[in-house]
Amino acid sequence: MKKYLSILAVVCALVPSAAVFASDVTPIRDGKSCETPKYPKAALMNEETGTVQMAFLVAADGKVVEAKLEHSSGSKSLDKAALAAFSLCKFKPGTKDGKAEQMWTKVEFVWAFKE
Repeated sequence: MKKYLSILAVVCALVPSAAVFASDVTPIRDGKSCETPKYPKAALMNEETGTVQMAFLVAADGKVVEAKLEHSSGSKSLDKAALAAFSLCKFKPGTKDGKAEQMWTKVEFVWAFKE
């Protein structure tokens, strides 16, 4: 079986919106409080790979309030594992006009095997 690398890229990006202004700052994932998702055993055995795109509603205190799948990796178990892991992460809250505010952010996670 190939060795695996469960993370290649994690990208946090602003949710596109006409209401977003220059004074808005998107929430940022705190890498210290966030564990890398673990490959589900069945997905690992089947050598499943893919990119999961997720959106998280982050409260003013940095905790995830809501999580949703934006684009599937093609594997339900990989999608579920990524959503579960990132839902437990702490984020630096987004701000609007310098004040912490609840807002959405996007995270992309790549499941891949190292050759």
